[in-house]
Amino acid sequence: MSKKVVFTEKAPAAVGPYSQGIVAPAGKTIYVSGQLPLDLETGELISDNFEAQARQAFKNLQEVLASEGASLEHVVKFSLFLTDLSMFATVNAIMAELVPEPFPARSTIGVASLPKGAQFEVEAIAVVT
Repeated sequence: MSKKVVFTEKAPAAVGPYSQGIVAPAGKTIYVSGQLPLDLETGELISDNFEAQARQAFKNLQEVLASEGASLEHVVKFSLFLTDLSMFATVNAIMAELVPEPFPARSTIGVASLPKGAQFEVEAIAVVT
């Protein structure tokens, strides 16, 4: 799928592995609900470690996308939820490793708490053409 990166010098540049915006061609749009860092077998948090939680949440997201013939390459928008915004750089590093360029648009939101005591949650919008 080709994605057109939206960039303007009249707005601040992205401060991580994401784009100011993305224009996606017409196709099948997949709205993926927030994915927590839960173990498939137990339904419990994978770990108390933030990085492990973020990686598991992305893994769970990838599985939902794959069930519809999509991958992280098809994501046009992420929403990230962190209970500790000091972990912003950690998430950026994980995304830079997992998400191919051009990077999707993204929002990062600091929250007081997440279900099951998770430290991280990710949701996405993907387009498959």
